[in-house]
Amino acid sequence: MNPGNKNKARRNWFSEKHAGYYLVLPAFIMIFLIAVWPVARSFWISLYDVRLNDPAKSAMHNSYSIDMERYVGTINVLFNVLDNEARSAAGTAKEDIRRIAADVKQLAGKLNEESIVKERYDQVDQLLYDFKPVPDALKYAEIDNQTAVDVRSGLTRIEERLHQLKSQDALKRPDDSIGLVKAFQSSFVEPNFIGLEHYRYFLTDRRMWDSLANTTLFSVFSVSIELVLGLMIALLINQPFKGRGLARAAILIPWATPTAISGMIWSYMYDGQSGIFAKWLTDLGIISDMGMLMSTKAGALFAVIFADVWKTTPFIALLLFAGLQTIPDSLYEAAQVDGATKWQRFFRITLPMLKSTILVALLFRTLDAFRVFDLIYVLTGGGPANSTESISIYAYKTMFAQLNFGAGSALSVIVFLCIAIICMIYVKILGSDIIAKRGG
Repeated sequence: MNPGNKNKARRNWFSEKHAGYYLVLPAFIMIFLIAVWPVARSFWISLYDVRLNDPAKSAMHNSYSIDMERYVGTINVLFNVLDNEARSAAGTAKEDIRRIAADVKQLAGKLNEESIVKERYDQVDQLLYDFKPVPDALKYAEIDNQTAVDVRSGLTRIEERLHQLKSQDALKRPDDSIGLVKAFQSSFVEPNFIGLEHYRYFLTDRRMWDSLANTTLFSVFSVSIELVLGLMIALLINQPFKGRGLARAAILIPWATPTAISGMIWSYMYDGQSGIFAKWLTDLGIISDMGMLMSTKAGALFAVIFADVWKTTPFIALLLFAGLQTIPDSLYEAAQVDGATKWQRFFRITLPMLKSTILVALLFRTLDAFRVFDLIYVLTGGGPANSTESISIYAYKTMFAQLNFGAGSALSVIVFLCIAIICMIYVKILGSDIIAKRGG
């Protein structure tokens, strides 16, 4: 080949290759923003003890900080209280209090050596003097870890000395000085980086394992029943009969109903006083009394599984019906000519041809069932006694009810890992099936 043609072909190959990368790049960016980034962010938050109901832990801190508003508002009052105690004391107690006051001033001076503390002290002091709120930009100042440790240990020793003086009745108002020293100590905000502690805790947390077991039990039973019923419905609506179009539309109504609304509907039907479904089960002798459905673990699990089967079986039926439409009628005609029975045609043609469709339907439904939240939350709220609490509900309660964002984020990551494992198992099975078909 001519060298010029070789260079031209190489340039064309590079341009086509780069064009392919450019076309795929937006998809990678979307996957990163939608899937990878939220999980990575949740994992990062889970490494910290973040609690929105605790001002000292409402943000992520890698080093010590000090609450300037509390520090400035405490230190001057503490000086005045110790000076008053020293004036009213007598004998050795007077000298002890003066030494304590000198030690407090030394610790405050060491703290004021931090440039950011020194810079903000006068500003915060003036705001407090004028009875004005301290803005967030001035409220917390990051300080050296060793300085914070030294000052806190010094304050601990001072508190012990004040308790000794209190036991000797050497202080006129001991609770004032001791309380102010504690307030000085509480002005320090500790680093809340805890690494993998949340994950270590949940590995031994019985409630987490119980919620994971509830989720697995719910997923296995609901998806299995939905697959069987969905396949039966798909086979039914695939047959020619009068009103088939109306039947297909009617079957989709439960799936089209919002989950929260269907949960509320079933909660009324399960009610132990006036629920019609609970009364039917009682009349049939399946349960001993109407209140069992929502007051016992077995009854509540049955209730949420039955409601989920009612709602999402049409989804499975729709997917399998689409798969049945792709099977050529010629296969059934040839099998019928060969004398195959209906059962033989079902097991030799329908099921093998539907295998990929069934795996895809199972993948979607298993992932959806494992992430179940809204149905159980509306129907039982995870009760009774957390017997129907899924891991998603546990994560929600931890994060939004307890405002423990660090632990809640760790649970979210655990949910993601479980879903990723399920995806890998299904994709491996589905991928091997497709490869086997191509090879055949």
